[in-house]
Amino acid sequence: MRIRIQFLAALLLCLLPAMSTADVARLTSSGFLIKHEIEVAAAPAKVFDSLVKQVGSWWNPEHTYSGAAKNLSIEARPGGCFCERLRNGGGVEHMRIVFVAPDEMIRMTGALGPLQGSGVAGSLTWTLTGTASGSKILLTYSAGGFMEGGFEPIAPAADAMLGQQLHRLKIFVETGSPTPAPR
Repeated sequence: MRIRIQFLAALLLCLLPAMSTADVARLTSSGFLIKHEIEVAAAPAKVFDSLVKQVGSWWNPEHTYSGAAKNLSIEARPGGCFCERLRNGGGVEHMRIVFVAPDEMIRMTGALGPLQGSGVAGSLTWTLTGTASGSKILLTYSAGGFMEGGFEPIAPAADAMLGQQLHRLKIFVETGSPTPAPR
């Protein structure tokens, strides 16, 4: 199992472009904290709407179980689900919504991706603040508990994946596409 987790972490690191806006903020034997911050040229209301109502338009499909981001949805209410539809009526609850302040913050709890199969709890918070030129997004993900092989192999991959999602959201809000136009 330990080799499998290390392989998954190494694979994720190889597949992800270097889009992280920060390194893992804190890493211990019992968990980690990720923080990313980015400026977006749009008002918080537009960012929040894109974040929760259009997640299937900007989330990287490589980081889904179905291979299709269009299968993702976020119910922006306490007890709501960040879920993914799978074929044959199956599904995945990626996270549960525990706090919503429209246009300001949404907090979700749960273990993302490979962490889901371990004894790990996590909290993902998206905080939006208005700025003179649009919005600032602060993304934090704190995860802890027990994971075979420890958190050292997976924390950098989780950091890179979340940094990539944040960048894709920014580009989507500003251009309508989650990836930059070819030059």
